[in-house]
Amino acid sequence: MLTMKDIVRDDQASLREKSIDATLPPTKQTKEALDKMMEFIINGQDEDIAEKYNLRAGVGVAAPQIGINERLIVVHFDYEDKLYSYKLINPKIISHSVELTYLANGEGCLSVDEDYEGYVLRYARITVKAFNENGEPLKIRLKGYPAVVFQHEIDHLNGILFYDHINEVNPFMAPESAKAIE
Repeated sequence: MLTMKDIVRDDQASLREKSIDATLPPTKQTKEALDKMMEFIINGQDEDIAEKYNLRAGVGVAAPQIGINERLIVVHFDYEDKLYSYKLINPKIISHSVELTYLANGEGCLSVDEDYEGYVLRYARITVKAFNENGEPLKIRLKGYPAVVFQHEIDHLNGILFYDHINEVNPFMAPESAKAIE
């Protein structure tokens, strides 16, 4: 079982590396990594398990955050009465809106222990192509909060952390056309 000790922190250079494509069809190791990542996210959302093992709650995790330099992510969360639960191999944003959005309360990350205040501008709508844990192709259209979550995790695969998107001069600057997600 993964715990917070297994999470690579943002002071480690490996989090800034671009991840390599995972092999298809998925190997046993890839499937096991995805299973462990999903278990970690689900455990962190369970108050009793999280307290027992000192886990922080999250809605997603990327393979570089557990020391694997491959393009793998998992997400697991409910939003507007829909469950978003995916184990994805080689996810790629293939299209996005011009319109931007951001979380009004900012973003956080399991790899980042400090608080970073400011708006993280993201695309309001994206389309992601990926493969599931069985190597079957998927195409997922997302908007609003789910789109933000997927962009955050895919950024990890490219060595980008959420605070890289915060405007250093004016952290709470957002275009008037950008929509806040409360």
